[in-house]
Amino acid sequence: MGSSSGNTLKSLSNRCLLRLSSDTHSLFHGKTFNEACLTTQRRGFYSFSSPNKLASCKGSHPLRSFSTSSSSSKVGFLGWYLAKLESNPIITKSVTTSLIFAAADFTSQMITSASSYDSIRTLRMAGYGLLLLGPSQHLWFNLLSKALPKRDMLTTFKKMFLGQAVFGPLVTTVFFSYNAALQGENAEEIAARLKRDLLPTLISGAMFWPTCDFVTYKFVPVHLQFLFLHMDNLFDVHGKLKQSEHRVVGLLT
Repeated sequence: MGSSSGNTLKSLSNRCLLRLSSDTHSLFHGKTFNEACLTTQRRGFYSFSSPNKLASCKGSHPLRSFSTSSSSSKVGFLGWYLAKLESNPIITKSVTTSLIFAAADFTSQMITSASSYDSIRTLRMAGYGLLLLGPSQHLWFNLLSKALPKRDMLTTFKKMFLGQAVFGPLVTTVFFSYNAALQGENAEEIAARLKRDLLPTLISGAMFWPTCDFVTYKFVPVHLQFLFLHMDNLFDVHGKLKQSEHRVVGLLT
């Protein structure tokens, strides 16, 4: 009897302690003990399995930060210029060609000319690059890349041949005619200029441009081929100091 009543009192005591613990937790946290355990388990789940959700609760944006950092790496003149080449290729290439031709002519005059600087000539060169050569090169390089898309040796030599036999003589003829017409020459004078300067210019260019063409068609991406050739134009001026004015300018084409 005494043993039975002792067990009963002990059981009641344990229940009272458990109830007191639950009530105390509810008083301080506003939740029952079971609810508090469930909340703790949920917090653990979010903290270990969904770090982005936890970060969003704290007010941070890890995905946005990553996007911002990756986009910021493309900020700068090079990224801006490449974007312009993609969005406005003809305008960008034409303006670039114009600036490079103006710089090449200015450099040529500073090195080879004993007289005063001829700004009108530089403007003619800039106009030729902007209105004629820039757009025509864009069309030519894109046409070749579609007609001959491969970059093997045979295809590269085909592109080189077409460039030297078709495009080179064509743009050089247009350049001499354009330059002469803006200087006030008539049709007979333009024909005489072409007869005098065209063939020597093409022969002189054949000593230099095939190597540049090979590198361009073999390794340079299509949208940058015009730029690579114009860099060669700019540096080629310094190697042609003993040639006549027309020969030097003609090699820029």
